[in-house]
Amino acid sequence: MVETLSIAVIGDPGVGKTSIIRQFLYNDFTEVYTPTNSRYVYRPSVILNGNMFDLKIMEVPPISSFPASTCQEWLDLRCHGVRTASAYILVYDICCMESFEYIKMIRQQIVDNRASSSGEAPILVVGSKRDLQRQRFTSRRAVSLLVKKTWKCGYIECSAKYNWHITLLFKELLASAVARGLKHNHSSIRLQGALHRNRCSIM
Repeated sequence: MVETLSIAVIGDPGVGKTSIIRQFLYNDFTEVYTPTNSRYVYRPSVILNGNMFDLKIMEVPPISSFPASTCQEWLDLRCHGVRTASAYILVYDICCMESFEYIKMIRQQIVDNRASSSGEAPILVVGSKRDLQRQRFTSRRAVSLLVKKTWKCGYIECSAKYNWHITLLFKELLASAVARGLKHNHSSIRLQGALHRNRCSIM
């Protein structure tokens, strides 16, 4: 039986959520910005270490807050399935401090309000637009230390424009989600270093 893993991709407007997903699935990138106004779901299948998984990648439009209850989740069409996602990708623009503050708020709300029956889910913080790193608001090291040491989340930077680290970020998140599901506990699973341990391909 093929396991289904749901991944919620959340971030401020213009950070590159759509570009990251489309580059991963279709090897496609466009310079034209189209705002994400409604929730959109992609359903690819992938193979990780010889096992097939059906992914449900939910591109979540900007939300003012993470839904605090199931009722709130279902009252807002943009949030359907967000509280019970298997994993989260929180995207920010490395050139925009406000976009980082947004995912900082969302991460804390996920920790506080996620459906307890669903268990702990891995969170991967993604710094997008690495190709514009000369314009970044702070050093990569500063953000990485905060995210890994304090937040206990994975961290990776990518460029959808040049398809840099796009496959890697999904591979590491998937590997971590699968590992947590197998362990059935709340231990911290490191997202870093999965590149050398896992093989992943899109069907």
